[in-house]
Amino acid sequence: MAKITIDKDKCKGCLLCINFCPKKLILKNSQLNKQGLNYVEFKENGGCIGCSFCAIICPDCCITVYK
Repeated sequence: MAKITIDKDKCKGCLLCINFCPKKLILKNSQLNKQGLNYVEFKENGGCIGCSFCAIICPDCCITVYK
């Protein structure tokens, strides 16, 4: 099963990754990062398929996919 990591301090909360995740495993967090922005988080036990759509679409390269 694949897994992703998100660099919460680089994330600007554009939410593109949320829209492109086919399994809807990325959620907006209500907490703020160092930039004062809401970042996204990965829902661990949802069955990530490792498609890498989230990492490809992220304009700030905040997401790493592990297969």
